[in-house]
Amino acid sequence: MPFSDGIVNDPEADPLPQPERTPPTTPARPVTVEDMELSVIIPARNEEDCIAPCIESLVAQSEEFFLLGRDWELLVVDDGSTDATRQIASGFKGVTVIDPAKIEKGWTGKANACWTAAGRAHGRWLLFTDADTVHEPGDLRRAIHEAEKYGVGVLSYSPRQMVSGLGQRALMPLVFCELALAYPPEKVSKPELRIAAANGQFLLTSRKAYDIVGGHAAVKAEVLEDVKFAFIAKRRKVGLRFRYAADALSTRMYRTTSAMIEGWTKNLAMLFGNCLILAAWRALDIVLLAGLPILAWVYWSYRIMYIPWLMAGWLLAALWVRTLWRFYARVAKSNFPVADCLVSPLGLPLFVILLYRSWFQTKILRRVTWKGRTYNPS
Repeated sequence: MPFSDGIVNDPEADPLPQPERTPPTTPARPVTVEDMELSVIIPARNEEDCIAPCIESLVAQSEEFFLLGRDWELLVVDDGSTDATRQIASGFKGVTVIDPAKIEKGWTGKANACWTAAGRAHGRWLLFTDADTVHEPGDLRRAIHEAEKYGVGVLSYSPRQMVSGLGQRALMPLVFCELALAYPPEKVSKPELRIAAANGQFLLTSRKAYDIVGGHAAVKAEVLEDVKFAFIAKRRKVGLRFRYAADALSTRMYRTTSAMIEGWTKNLAMLFGNCLILAAWRALDIVLLAGLPILAWVYWSYRIMYIPWLMAGWLLAALWVRTLWRFYARVAKSNFPVADCLVSPLGLPLFVILLYRSWFQTKILRRVTWKGRTYNPS
């Protein structure tokens, strides 16, 4: 995904979890033979509308010197899908579809699926990627090379975001500009700074780093397991690199507006520790962007009898232009196309509502829902 006051920036308030042994019906990850360069792992739950393009983009990278089934493997974890996800994945030659271990109390579905697959994987490197991603040709080998070049055990990419419909085009740039400001990739990648972030849509880790972190067993209860994984990786000094990577992959996170609302309700309060303050600032943007032109028009609509009335109108107009410039300079950090950034003011009311809704669900009700499962955020 990027992502300053995130929930993982204060080690004093968020003690580092120790790797735990898995529950009895979720066996500890066995020691596997690393006889392949890479294991690509896709946790999938009811992804029939997007998993085919994802797998196609991955299997297309099989070539003579990087052969699927010999040099690397592709594991799809069918996490209780009730649609055609399993049948679609099974239709691709060289793809292995597996079932996750039974979910025990205290585990999220995704962490359980990833942990199960890691126990079956044979790669020296493990890539956890989401079913709604589409990978650019050659991105697998380039990512391994990049991790080795920078000497890091964990490499994460924030993909190019694909959106459709006015609601997504207006809201998504607002969210991602805040993520870029809260989790600047250049700071995340500096080992001396405590700030940490990762995007579970593309999370590459060496087997050694994965074991040092404690694998997904160390983040088994985390709704934002990717961010927490990055935090532990940085604390344990395995090396972390994070960047925006439109050159590597793209993703369409949400197919519908309702899915987008559910997804950001789950995530926003955990991504931004100052959730209500952020909502207040964005509400102020609404007041200024909408109110200043109206107030200036009110001044100009009266008969001008004194110069101060004229000056007041122009001062209000100048303040509005400055506010608009500051707003768009902020949104430009989202890496979204200009057209999407231009319509982003229309998404401000929904963004404010979602920030409050996420805070209420996670901090007051302490309950979030995602893909038919209910979790209690830690």
